[in-house]
Order: sequence, then C-alpha cells, then structure tokens
Amino acid sequence: METSPIPVVTVQTAPFDDQRPGTNGLRRKTAVFEGKKNYLQNYIQSLLSSIDLRDRQGCTMVVGSDGRYFSRAAIEVIVQMAAANGIGRLVIGHNGLLSTPAVSCIIRKIKAIGGIILTASHNPGGPGGDFGIKFNVANGGEDSQKREIHQVSRTLEEYAICPDLRIDLSRLGRQEFDLENKFKPFRVEIVDSVEVYLQLLRNIFDFTAIKSFLTGPDQLKIHIDAMNGVMGPYVRRILCDELGAPANSAVNCVPLEDFGGRPPEPNLTYATSVVDAMKGGDFGFGAAFDADGDRYMILGENGFFVNPSDSVAIMAANLSAIPFFRQYGVKGFARSMATSTALDRVAKAMKLALYETPTGWRYFGNLMDSGRCSLCGEESFGTGSDHIREKDGLWSVLMWLSIMAARKLSVEQIVREHWAKFGRNYFCRFDYEGLDPRAAFYLMRDLEAVISDKAFTNQKFAVGDHMYSVERADNFEYIDPVDGSVVRNQGLRIVFNDTSRLVFRMSGSGGGMGAIIRIYAESFERDPERHSRETQVVLGPLIAIALKISSIHERTGRRGPNVIT
Repeated sequence: METSPIPVVTVQTAPFDDQRPGTNGLRRKTAVFEGKKNYLQNYIQSLLSSIDLRDRQGCTMVVGSDGRYFSRAAIEVIVQMAAANGIGRLVIGHNGLLSTPAVSCIIRKIKAIGGIILTASHNPGGPGGDFGIKFNVANGGEDSQKREIHQVSRTLEEYAICPDLRIDLSRLGRQEFDLENKFKPFRVEIVDSVEVYLQLLRNIFDFTAIKSFLTGPDQLKIHIDAMNGVMGPYVRRILCDELGAPANSAVNCVPLEDFGGRPPEPNLTYATSVVDAMKGGDFGFGAAFDADGDRYMILGENGFFVNPSDSVAIMAANLSAIPFFRQYGVKGFARSMATSTALDRVAKAMKLALYETPTGWRYFGNLMDSGRCSLCGEESFGTGSDHIREKDGLWSVLMWLSIMAARKLSVEQIVREHWAKFGRNYFCRFDYEGLDPRAAFYLMRDLEAVISDKAFTNQKFAVGDHMYSVERADNFEYIDPVDGSVVRNQGLRIVFNDTSRLVFRMSGSGGGMGAIIRIYAESFERDPERHSRETQVVLGPLIAIALKISSIHERTGRRGPNVIT
C-alpha cells in the first residue's frame, strides 16, 4: 500500500528578543529550550532562513550532538523543520551522536552546506543544565552568519515543519520520505559516528608507530577520561580498538545525558578521575575531553599538568614527527590574544608567521582557508590544525602520543626540554563567573579609561622586590589579513617592559548566568634553574597589580575567582 505524502505545516509564532548567538552559537538553560513554547522552533527556523533559499533547496546538512539531555527531542524537530524548509538530505550521527571535530570533518568530506551541532561544550547537562545550538558553515568551521540569524529571529512570525515525520536514530542507513508539494523525496542518512573521522586521523598520523608505543614491550600506560560525553565511542574505537590501548585505559566512556552529574570540563577541578589516577604514578600519560570533544587536557606521570598554551607551542616545535606535516609542510601558526606567547617563540625560531587573533575559531578558519596557517590554539584547552576547521581534542592527544613515540621521552621530559630550549612562559587564568552584567561592564569600562590614560604608560608598580614598568596598554583590535575586516574591543592588555602581560576579558556565558571576567597573567623566564617554581608564586606580583588596578574584589563583592587555571 502506497503511503500518502507527509504534510508540510506552517505554524504561527511570535519572535523572541534573546536569540542572538554568541561565539559558540546559542546557549541557554535547557529549561528555556524545552519549556518555552516555540523557542527551539523559532531558532531553527531563523537559522535555516538565514541560508539563501537557492543554496538551501536540495542541499545536504550534517546534524550531531554531544548526547546531552534534550538532544534527541531537538534532533526530531530539526529533521521535521529541515524537511519542510527544502533541505534535501540530512546526515546524522548514530543515536544522534557526533563530536564537534567529526561534524567539521564530515561537512568537508561530503561538501555539505553546513552542520548543526547540539552542544553547550563543557557546561553541565541534564534537565537543570545547559543546552546549545551551534551552526558550522561549508568550510566545517564556525558560523559567520550569526548576525543574519539574529535579524531573522527578531521579526519571525511563522515556521515550517513536518510534524508527522519520524526517524529512527538507532538504525544505520538511509531513510526516505515523500513530502507534500515537494518533487524529490527527503533523505536522512544515519551514519557511524566515528568512521569518517577515523579515516581522516589515519591519513594524518602513523598509527603503526603509535600502536607499537602503546602495545610494545616498553608500552606506555595511558588513562583517558571521556567524561561521559560524546567522546566515549571515539576513545574506545580509536585508542583501544585501533591503537591497542587496553580497554581499562578508558573510563567514563558511556555518553550520559547529564554527564554523570558533573560539568564535562577537562581541567584539574572537574576531571578528577584522570587527575587522581595520574597522581598514583601507574600511568605515563593521561587525558580528558569535554562533552563535544573539541577541548582536552594532558597530564604526565604523577599528575604533571601541561598548560594548554605550552601544549600548542610544543606541538609546533615537534611537527616533523607527524607524517601529515612532513608531507604538506608548515605554513604558519596562530593563537588567540589571551594565549601565552610561548608559540611566538617557536614561530620565530622556525622563521614562520605568527598571527594573534581574537577568541573564536573562525578567525583561525579564515587564516587556514587562505593558506596562511597550519596549527593554532587557545589557552582554553583547544588546539587544532588545518585538517578541519575546529579545535580537536583527540587529534591533540594523538599529536602528543606521536611526539612521545618519536622522541622516546615522557610528558614531563618533553615539556622541560622545550622550556630549556625556548624558555618558560609562566601563565595562569582567573575566572570570575556569574557576575552582575552591569557591574562587570562598568568595571571593564573604568579599567579601560585607566589604561588608556597617557600617564598609565611608563607607570611603575612595586610589588615586594619586583618592579614592573608598563611598556604599552590597549584594547586589542584585530585586522583580518585575509579580508581586511576589523574586530574591536577584544580584551584589555597591559605589556610590561620585561614582556610580562596582564589581559582582562569579559564575556557573557549565555543562558542568563551572568557575566564572566577573566584575568590572564603571563611572565617569561629564560633561566632553566628557575623553571620549576610554583606558577602562582611567580605570577603573584602580577595578579596583585591586576587586582589593584581593576578593584575587582571591591567592585564585585568577591573574595577570589571561581576557577584558577
């Protein structure tokens, strides 16, 4: 019996005034997406309508999620609305799961128009947690259409949907649907979450060398924490099945809707499983991933912590260990402004360009698309290269394992040798979270007035036996070398005459959770005899200056930061 075509329904709605996507898409409390009538539908319609109608008709899009609560329900709505809006084919990860790097990889591989990723990154999951929707464009990278999405959302009066369309996310393969008034059937393909991404990694790394390193007579014992996010299937399939790591090397590999009740944030505060395991001394390498798999943390034996700013610099100095870079060469490096200048020293030694960008991966994407950049990183535990257009946690772990296998050194030995050769950039970040947005705004405005005053340049600060002289201070702005566009107000920075730096940045964390002010401190030390000092001791005087000139504790009522990285 022939089934009748599925009807396309137009539903009347009213616009929301808070659907402006940020750097990482639209993030809100899950209850907002789940509980506010049409909130999800309005945003998906705005996203789809922001794509030119001619490009949209019959095109292919990728859909994936980090497995957090409400993802399955949201994917069903996305499928129904994509069909109604003329999308020809959706490629969706098995059970709705795809890591952010895998989405970027698949978009590029199948030449899709873009991809929708349901994630709030390292933010908590569950009904009381956070939810997010991010759109990546055809290069596999961050959306440049945020303004268009927001403009559509402000005047939206209706959305199109096929409410009777149902798909089975657990069934691999193709499903086809005939729709009313559509000439071609709408196709959904449920694909293996790992396979395409695994093939890409095989073409970048020497899997044989890594496997013998993990399984040989002097095998490296590793401990990997997937933090109950999307990375579980990737870790099991790639590190255990493909590269031979014992199954018990990987923990928390079952994706859970609430990530086991903890924030899926790969840092020393939340990735306690890997931190505790590494302190025991039984493992030579430890790593943890965030919910969607783009961020990572590396630990060495006895819990030796690798600062993310050092991590990207060490990768840059050891690219000759990676077949991909031996084959394609190295074009240049890039880092976000807040990231330490350790990468700059490597770039200088290798006589390569170094680009300092605002926070946000799309600036790196522009540099990569124009052939200017091969490797990039941010201090917030994200590193990547031009194999995709996203930061990539598992790629970063395989970079480290490749370097260790090639150099036959431990994590700590590699880091210390790097410091001995290039000097050490002591670096830390203070996060003040959940601040009153008005108080945060005025604090930053007043601080900018202080550092912009001509008298501030050449000002001297005496802290204990340290004397710091200001060399320059500004509000960072970026002129994109590719398209000439200018981005202003990207963070206040103060550079002292010994190259020490202080950086102040404010961001809204999304979801109505207040503002965040981050203070970054950095100090360079050439002398290897002074490379083993406690970071907070070295940077204490700089932090004291930061607290004094910003009056952050007095103005916010806080006694200290929520998180120190």
